[in-house]
Amino acid sequence: MKIEFTKEQFENLLKVVYLGNWMANAIHNGSEEDPIHKEIENIENYIFSFAKEFGFEKYVDDEDAKEKRFFPTNKFDEMVQKYVEDYDEDCFWDEIFYRLSDRDFERKYSDEEISKMEMKERFEKEEPFRKKWDDELNNHGIERLEIKE
Repeated sequence: MKIEFTKEQFENLLKVVYLGNWMANAIHNGSEEDPIHKEIENIENYIFSFAKEFGFEKYVDDEDAKEKRFFPTNKFDEMVQKYVEDYDEDCFWDEIFYRLSDRDFERKYSDEEISKMEMKERFEKEEPFRKKWDDELNNHGIERLEIKE
């Protein structure tokens, strides 16, 4: 099988592959206890090995080309950093919203009560907590969040 790409398509493929590898592996340190997903890293390496052929040598460090290892350059990393930052920002607000809403809901209702709720009932009972945190975070961000001792 042969797949053909325009230069623009290949540049976007580099971004997608890099971001996919970043999402899968950035949270792992590569140790035996916390291994990276090598199969995903290998795909990134393979795609990056063609970068020079498309005129993107500025995006790939190929010092280890003899060992068939290709790495994104700092220039490339800086170019895609906006995607990472936007993703992290959105995830942060989603996570804090759901975690605080769920926490408050679970403080009000026991595990037993929650397990007996039908889906519709649960959604209805969760709604006041969702609304509270939606309003708080949209109007004040994290400004009023503090730890009480």
